[in-house]
Formats: sequence, structure tokens, C-alpha cells
Amino acid sequence: MDTLQSLQWRPPKPNYLPHDIEVDEPIVDVYKPPMPMDKASDRENAEYYGHMKRMAHEYNITRPKGYTVSYHFNPDMEPHHFGLTHPMKPFRLTLTKSLVTAYGMNFAMDNYNTRIATYEELNSFHTSDYLDYLHMTPPEEMPRDIDNPDKEVKFNLGGSDCPLFHGLYDYCSMSAGSSLDAARKICNKQSDIAIAWGGGLHHAKKSEASGFCYINDIVIAILQLLRCYPRVLYIDIDVHHGDGVEEAFHSTDRVLTCSFHKYAPEVFFPGTGGLDDTGPKSEHNPGAHHAINVPLNDGITDEQYGHLFQSVIGKINEKFRPSVIALQCGADSLAGDRLGRFNLQVQGHGACAKFCKTFGIPMIMFGGGGYTPRNVARAWAYETSVAIDVDEKINKIIPEHTPWRKHFVQEELFPSLEQILGEPRANRNSQKRLQEIIQHVHEQMRFVNAAPSVQQQVIPPDLGGIRDDVEDRLKEESEERDEGLRRDREEGLGIGGEF
Repeated sequence: MDTLQSLQWRPPKPNYLPHDIEVDEPIVDVYKPPMPMDKASDRENAEYYGHMKRMAHEYNITRPKGYTVSYHFNPDMEPHHFGLTHPMKPFRLTLTKSLVTAYGMNFAMDNYNTRIATYEELNSFHTSDYLDYLHMTPPEEMPRDIDNPDKEVKFNLGGSDCPLFHGLYDYCSMSAGSSLDAARKICNKQSDIAIAWGGGLHHAKKSEASGFCYINDIVIAILQLLRCYPRVLYIDIDVHHGDGVEEAFHSTDRVLTCSFHKYAPEVFFPGTGGLDDTGPKSEHNPGAHHAINVPLNDGITDEQYGHLFQSVIGKINEKFRPSVIALQCGADSLAGDRLGRFNLQVQGHGACAKFCKTFGIPMIMFGGGGYTPRNVARAWAYETSVAIDVDEKINKIIPEHTPWRKHFVQEELFPSLEQILGEPRANRNSQKRLQEIIQHVHEQMRFVNAAPSVQQQVIPPDLGGIRDDVEDRLKEESEERDEGLRRDREEGLGIGGEF
């Protein structure tokens, strides 16, 4: 018996001292972070929320009287990355959100966390072949034209300007979803000014990516607006010509496009948008004279830009009589941009939105270009304050509790040109040339029919409206369960006279 037992298999003895795994401390401590990376703890969120409420009280940040402002965003856009050397940085949306919330401006608006746009919604403008390729093509670590600049890329996808990065199709769908949601809130009269800083990608064509833009969310949003409004005025203050939107509405008199941009066709993208580019050459085409282009040179100042903008847009409003405005607020026209070469400051850029607001008609404010994230965030946060009518109330020093505050470099909301550039860029825009542009535009407007009539007809059903009804019901159910939101409403945050 003893012999049999001795021959039985026994597990080997460990070559270290016996220990009880359930009781003893492990020999090697495994590091476990308290929270996932880049995620604030509940305590930090609660502290920040308290700062937001304090700022809203201190600076009397309340909802504007007589109209409603909505803010449309999808936070999942922010982590996307075009590439280490690519100028486009979605992180600018993170900085913008941090500045807007740090001032407590979110309490004065209706805030919508938007869904992604569906394939069918993107297909309202873009071709199926293009969307299928955009959706199915895998990401590539290196642009195709790095080693071979002459290499052809299908649909202009995969080059240095429009790389195929991870999550590309989702990113595009999120951008379009925010802009489309903004347009629907305008159409449904739920909002008078809708803000979609994640949109504004004005270069994308029907079947082609262009200039960092893959999906033209502006065109998709305007198509939605045209279901309910007879005339849309599209204004573009990006440093680059808004060629994609102009081309999309080339042959209609229901959309008038006006772009203010740097024009140097030999050296500056996209090389279009000359003063004489006014739409179709045939007078029989309804779109004739419905493209206004304001070509500028380097170094234009706030004063020059403001006078030019008011002279041109004022005349357009007087003659065209738009029902709604789509304003693309590309921030690469600011001084200190990585690609732009103007001397515009945040105040001068924001003055354009302020002037458009005086017309008293619905408006969507899109994002757009902007390749120095801290400048972009300053401009879009200030223009948000303009929209909710608190631009004179907020402190001109960025709040201490602002997330990512160190990324703003200067603590001022409006840094001077000297702080941004050291020395302003040479101004190559003479007063004589600017006056010639104004006269040319005024002459062009003589050929635009005053408030063109639009035949009324049955509008085809919009599935988006059905989706919105479902989303509204889900939102109401969620709000009923949200105890914090109920307390905020009882406290009257963002409501005038409730503090």
C-alpha cells in the first residue's frame, strides 16, 4: 500500500515559502489608477459644477429674453486624431467646451448631446459611392502621398490633407449629426440661434473630400432649412474660400452664399473665390449673381474687416431678405493661426456674429477652420456669449477653474496682437481696394431679384422629425429620473430674476 501511495502523482512544491493567497499580500503590487485616464472623479466633477454655478450667479449669466439659444455637440468627436503633424486638432472642441462651461454659459442655453447622422442623411447630399468608400476603407498610418507626391488617391481620400485616420466615418457622422440637429431645432421653432461648433466643414464636395473636410455638414443642414424656409443666406468668415457650399448651391436663387477669405490663387488653398466669381454666367440660370466673394490679402485689421462685413452683409440683407442665416465662423481668420495670416482679434471676429444677430432672424452658427486651438476656443466661447447676450458681462480674464487652462498660454480672453504675434503682420489691404470691393458687391446686388418668390408645395415627409419625437420622449423620461437636473430647475439656474 505504501508503495502504491509513493507512486501516485503529487503536485510539485513551490520554490518559495508557503503562503495563503487569500490572506497574504501579493509580492508585487499591481498599480490600479483610481479612475480611467482623462476621466475626472465624481468629487472633481461636483467641485467644477459648483464653480460653474458660482460664475453664473456672479456674472448674472441668464437665458436671453425673447429668444432661445441651443448648443449642439457630441463629445465623442473630441478624442479623434488626424495625425501628429496634421493641422486639424479636434482637441479644440474640448478647449471650447471647457471655456463655455467655466463661465457658466451652458445654463443660459438648451444643451443637446446629438446623435450621429445616418447614412441616409449623409446621402441627402453625398453620393453612395463616396459614402461607401469613406465607410469601408480601413485607416492608414501614413498618408499615401508622403513617399510619392504624384500618387493618385480615390475620392481625394488618403493624402496628407484628408488622411484615413481611425474612426473617420464616425467622426464625420458626428459632425454632420450636430449640424443637422441644429437645423432641425431651427425648423421646429425650438431654437432661434443654434450653435454647432463641431460642424462647419465647408470644403467637402458631393463625391470628394477636400481641405480637411470629408462630409459637408453645412450643405446637409441648409438642405434641411430649405424644407421650411424660402431663402437662406450663407456667410463664411473662414480664411479659406467656402467653395464646397458655393458649388453645392450653384444653380439656385434660394441660397445666396457670401465668403470673406484670403485670395492668392497661386499659393493659397483652394485658389477660388475671386471678386468676379459670382455664380453661373448664364442669366437664365437662377443661381446667377447669387455667389458673393470678398477676396482679401494678408494683414487685414478688425476695423477694416468690420466695416467691410457690415457694408456687404447689410446690403445683401436689404436686397435678398433671407429667412434664416447659416454663419460659418472659421477661426483660422484670427491672428496667430497656424495657416491664416490676418490681424483679426477675437473681438473683431465676434463682431460679425453680433451684426448678424441684429437682423432678428433665425441663425445657425457653425465652426470651421482654426488651427491654433487656444485661439479657436477663445473665439467660439466669445461668440457663444454673443449669442446668449452676455458678452458684456463675462470676465475678460479666463476663470481659474477652467479645465486645461494652461493650454491658453495667456490668461486674457482677448490677448493683444503683441501678445499673439509679437508684431502685427504687414497689412496689404488698402482702403481704396476695400472700397472697390464694396462698390462691386453693391453693383452685383442690383442683379439679384428682391426676395425671390418660392412656390409652396407639399414637403415630403422627414424621417428625422419622427426620430426627434422619439428622442424627445426619451429625453423627457431621462430628465424625470435626473434628480440633479430637477434641483437645478427649482433653483432657477440661468433664469433671469431667480438669483
